[in-house]
Amino acid sequence: MDDTRAGTGDEKNAERLTALSDGIFAIAMTLLVLDVRVPPGLSPEGFRDAVRDVLPDLGAYALSFMILAAFWRDHRRIVELVPRFEGPSLKFALFWLGTIALIPFPTALLSEYASEPLAVAVYAGAVCVTNLVELAVLRTGLRAARHSDPATERAARFVAADLVGTALVFGATIPLAYVLSPAVAMWCWLALLPVKVTTGLRSQRAQSS
Repeated sequence: MDDTRAGTGDEKNAERLTALSDGIFAIAMTLLVLDVRVPPGLSPEGFRDAVRDVLPDLGAYALSFMILAAFWRDHRRIVELVPRFEGPSLKFALFWLGTIALIPFPTALLSEYASEPLAVAVYAGAVCVTNLVELAVLRTGLRAARHSDPATERAARFVAADLVGTALVFGATIPLAYVLSPAVAMWCWLALLPVKVTTGLRSQRAQSS
């Protein structure tokens, strides 16, 4: 097979994976909002209570939506950096999409039982594992390519650092939820958001330079 045909095949491979991932992300993001609802037919007092009760659901929805958006952004970058997905990189990519589809479950746990350390630990563990699997997608994909230009290597390092840092923070909050409190663990997650934005901007600049 000549280079032109190989390149075309790699592009189609990446396009299929991107189309599949976009569909899974769309479904996962939509499922997040299903728990955010106020029952009909309530009295004025019951309506006010129901609105207050739905605030934790809105918070869990907003947090998970931002996390899924970050994963989607990172996936787009990885598709640009990795020339082909086959063998181990494809298997890790499919496994990673499975973890993405699972995010609505720990989100529902968090919205209903945010004061329980186990609920916070399950959520943090899910996000931590998803980051590590995405890192495996990046590493195995670059290893299969065998060579890449300096700009790609720089951008890959920023993406890898972002994934590792996020995994470490969420992993560290699992014992924090038990030793200190679930609230402390969740505040650590929020503190990570500006760091991810800064890292993302640096990665974009590195990839475009």
